[in-house]
Amino acid sequence: MTTVEQLQYSDDFVRALPGDPRPDNQRRQVHKALYSRVEPTAVPAPELLVLVPEVAALVGLEPSPELVQVLAGNRIVPGMAPYAACYGGHQFGQWAGQLGDGRAITLGEVTHAGETLELQLKGAGPTPYSRTADGRAVLRSSLRELVCSEAMFHLGVPTTRALSLVTTGQPVMRDMLYDGHPAHEPGAIVCRVAPSFLRFGNFELPTSRDDKATLQTLVDYTIAKFYPGMSVAEMFAEVAQRTAWMVCEWMRVGFVHGVMNTDNMSILGLTIDYGPYGWLEPFDLTWTPNTTDAANRRYRFGNQPTIAHWNLAQLAKALLPVCADPEPLRRVIDRWPTQFSELYRGTMLRKLGLNGRGDTLDEDDGLLTSLGELMTTLEVDYTLFFRRLATPERITEACYGEVAPVERAMLDRWLARYLARAKHEGLSETERARRICEVNPIYVPRNYLVQEVIDATARGDRAQLLQLIDVLRDPYTERPGLAHFAGKRPEWARHKVGCSMLSCSS
Repeated sequence: MTTVEQLQYSDDFVRALPGDPRPDNQRRQVHKALYSRVEPTAVPAPELLVLVPEVAALVGLEPSPELVQVLAGNRIVPGMAPYAACYGGHQFGQWAGQLGDGRAITLGEVTHAGETLELQLKGAGPTPYSRTADGRAVLRSSLRELVCSEAMFHLGVPTTRALSLVTTGQPVMRDMLYDGHPAHEPGAIVCRVAPSFLRFGNFELPTSRDDKATLQTLVDYTIAKFYPGMSVAEMFAEVAQRTAWMVCEWMRVGFVHGVMNTDNMSILGLTIDYGPYGWLEPFDLTWTPNTTDAANRRYRFGNQPTIAHWNLAQLAKALLPVCADPEPLRRVIDRWPTQFSELYRGTMLRKLGLNGRGDTLDEDDGLLTSLGELMTTLEVDYTLFFRRLATPERITEACYGEVAPVERAMLDRWLARYLARAKHEGLSETERARRICEVNPIYVPRNYLVQEVIDATARGDRAQLLQLIDVLRDPYTERPGLAHFAGKRPEWARHKVGCSMLSCSS
């Protein structure tokens, strides 16, 4: 373990790829470049709220007096090469042109124990890509990102990580719901960690500008660093497969990304950009946590596979100029819905503690179809319902309202069918319960729990945040004294801002 000053920094991205020749930090269109060199803007009174020990260990970092200054963007350590990335993207299905890191600044890359990870500050000040924004982030969004990215990791979902959360001592003006009521909120910076934050939009922008040279350089870099030995088509097939697995895992744990724009899709199949995300509480395929998406619900829970497929098609189009034969890309896109369906079917069977077998194909499809109907009719809590399948006598604990006799009969019929199917597989009750508890968490960062922590932290109470992070480190083990973290959403949170709806506002 070393101090932040002693870490082994590298600047592969900056050295390997074309950069913006202008050194100033004026907002502008940046052409034939994949990044602009820019440093964070200092803040007046940084306070380190959280340093995640597991992530600090990943980069070989130990606390030091200078650490908070670096994580707040007040100091650049020799060896760092700060930059903001240039990319574009489709937002809500429409091409948005140049976007870029408007409030994220990569400090540099750190190599430790044979692994290189990028350290990126989100909320560290303006960049050439900030457009009309200030480059800052508020406590609520920064805390949500840290909590969720770490929760997702411990749930086993592919994700970026979070190293730290720092308050800035500088208020930030935000209109939370874009309803004409702006207010000052505490400012904060989260340090994100990943092998790379490259996204579909990095490839889309040069293609949209007919800049084949920049695209080719980026593709060559990506293959050499992350997909060695692969052709462009092989890389794309791997990205598609990783994306399918990521979305399946989102669905497994009830996660709704909320803003699946192509600039928020990782080229490594990681969950990135935790903005207006949410956790499915009452089962509802149409639910989205994003107020900006309330009318069309493009990014609703049940539509995430369709959007992933659409986004992959945009990436395939972006790669066409550097792919000698487009047919392999087309085949990947054409096959993807079927492949995803098979993968998702297996995921849902795992949630039931079952293995898919050739002789039970029709029965399993019927079981899953009737399960969806059951969960919709009963208004069950998504997380608790699957967890309580380990102890079916407690299953009604997952329901939000009283269970009418006709609903109880429907539930009993499905349970009998399900338990018979498990018996057909030769599963003992103990083994079935063990499988269920390995796949279905008891603790997830429920929307209302995170909002309670945000409110407490804003009041100066630091203990609740640390407790929530600790609970989420072991999401599959039910522990005494933690019933509050496993309970259904209370009625007061049904329509409360932050608990049932969020905007894209930072």
